[in-house]
Amino acid sequence: MSTEFKKVPAIDKCFAILQHFAKSKQALGISDISKQLEMNKSTVFNIIYTLKEINILEQYPDGKFHFGTLLYLLGNSNGKKSDLIQTVHPYLEMINRETKLSAFLGIRSDLRATIVDKVDTANDIKISSEIGMRLPLLAGAGGKALLCQLSDKEIERILADNPLRQFTRKSCIDPKKFKKEVYKIREEGIAIDDEEYIAGIVAYAVPLKAYRQDLQAAIWAVGLKQQVGPADVPQIDKLLKNAAAEINLRFSRTEAGG
Repeated sequence: MSTEFKKVPAIDKCFAILQHFAKSKQALGISDISKQLEMNKSTVFNIIYTLKEINILEQYPDGKFHFGTLLYLLGNSNGKKSDLIQTVHPYLEMINRETKLSAFLGIRSDLRATIVDKVDTANDIKISSEIGMRLPLLAGAGGKALLCQLSDKEIERILADNPLRQFTRKSCIDPKKFKKEVYKIREEGIAIDDEEYIAGIVAYAVPLKAYRQDLQAAIWAVGLKQQVGPADVPQIDKLLKNAAAEINLRFSRTEAGG
């Protein structure tokens, strides 16, 4: 038996815009979308800013838009995980199993690192953060691993506009020194947080190459200071870098395949 309903044209237009974002390799502006989809500019404007208001879309400083973190969170909660989460999750399990540390996948959302997946089941002693939790971008290993993927100009702009906070006595609050640390992470491929964000907590993070301008992602392992001895650090370093290399290779193959 068919069900009669009144179709809502705005929803059709909304999903047409979202599908257009999914196909695009770059961030899009209002004029771009209006012209490419042959939609009224004011209609596009209202839809785009509604999606931004509910965190489906996020906006770059240049005014253009890209997918927001809410899409990843919705996909994860529905069991139909994004390609990013499906690809990375087995590596989080491996990191958690091998290190006994909690393992996280996060993406950048403006000035936050948003956790979109985690594995923390391998040990009774664990650092647990919920999926959807938003952490400062300018603190901790995960935030710095995301930050290092931006251009030098963007990093300098963020540091100029946002003062560094003293979370613990070990936190870096010197912008020049902090910027050097971020550039070093870019070169060496790993970020280390030795009680800089939370006293008694250490973390190790590696940036991922998602091959998308609008997506910065990273994986990190977090634990209590007492869980990680000096001899453990080289092993964690190697494990995370190898995981990142394999993930990046899979992403590059997906990119090459279109």
